[in-house]
Amino acid sequence: MKSSLVIITVASALLLASACGDGGEEPTATPTLTVAPSAAAAGKIAFSSDRDGNTEIYVMNADGSGLTRLTDNSADDFGAVWSPDGSRIAFNSEGPGIQDIYVMNADGSGLTNLTNKAAIEFDSAWSPNGTRLAFTSNRDGNPEVYVMNADGSQQTNLTNNPAQDFFPVWSPDGTRIAFYSDRDDPLGEIYLMNADGSGLTNLTNNPAVDSPGPAWSPDGSRIAFRSERDALLGKIYVMNADGSGVTRLTNDLAEDEQQPFWSPDGSRIAFLSNRDGNVEIYVMNADGSGVTRLTNNPAGDFDLAWSPDGSRIAFSSNRDGDARDIYVMNADGSGLTRLTNNPAEDSRPTWSPVP
Repeated sequence: MKSSLVIITVASALLLASACGDGGEEPTATPTLTVAPSAAAAGKIAFSSDRDGNTEIYVMNADGSGLTRLTDNSADDFGAVWSPDGSRIAFNSEGPGIQDIYVMNADGSGLTNLTNKAAIEFDSAWSPNGTRLAFTSNRDGNPEVYVMNADGSQQTNLTNNPAQDFFPVWSPDGTRIAFYSDRDDPLGEIYLMNADGSGLTNLTNNPAVDSPGPAWSPDGSRIAFRSERDALLGKIYVMNADGSGVTRLTNDLAEDEQQPFWSPDGSRIAFLSNRDGNVEIYVMNADGSGVTRLTNNPAGDFDLAWSPDGSRIAFSSNRDGDARDIYVMNADGSGLTRLTNNPAEDSRPTWSPVP
């Protein structure tokens, strides 16, 4: 277990957890296994792998070709996050008792330790214009949300509260940051603040579990999230960006896991659910209608990531062995392609925002 999770004592089970909107039975996509094309598809996918003895960051073309190891260090490097222009990658690097946030160019050059503290730093998130990074740190004794310039300067504690604050997510216009905190509720709530830490608002304000990982719609008008309110296991909800208009989108008796993922055009939401006996990837319209199962395999499917144009979804799965590999499929579940084929663990794919 990563040390970034060890320090989260309240709601740690929520972080580890990695309904059909119209009440009917959801249709099931039937993927067809295909061979990756010979020419590299547009875009690149970064991911984590321990194939060389410890966890490192790798990158490959979106068809699986051009595999390159970007980091080469005895520490574990993971959690790659692309800058908005695709030129840089921020990531976590974990050594004994510490975890720092680094940044490097997209080819692995220019490696820089941005935080360089005797602390646990994680949850890095680029501002939409690429000039700043929000992140979580326990350097002041408990997890807080910080912001810094993209070169690591002007690191500022935005939350400054004895409770646990983590998982910052920028609004698409860069003026606000949503995050998760247990300051008013031991089970956690989703909060919103201005990018300078002012204007703090509890958006969810419900005694049930509201899980980490609020997801902004691409236009910034709504936030999707997972909650266990309504006396149910985890379900996907959406609310306006001011916390009003909370609507439950999924309505199945089984559990929907982790945070939801908006398509780039905001018309659909992908999510993970075990409603069919194991964790699979589903997609639905943004109003909860048209729930469709995209994967259909007795193994678990995890770590989904939309391509920038919304036409494909990358994910990790252990369907072909004990360890996970990276796969990609079309957004309707067709064209399933295995991108990595290694006995080690390949996980956490993330798509470059530009080709």
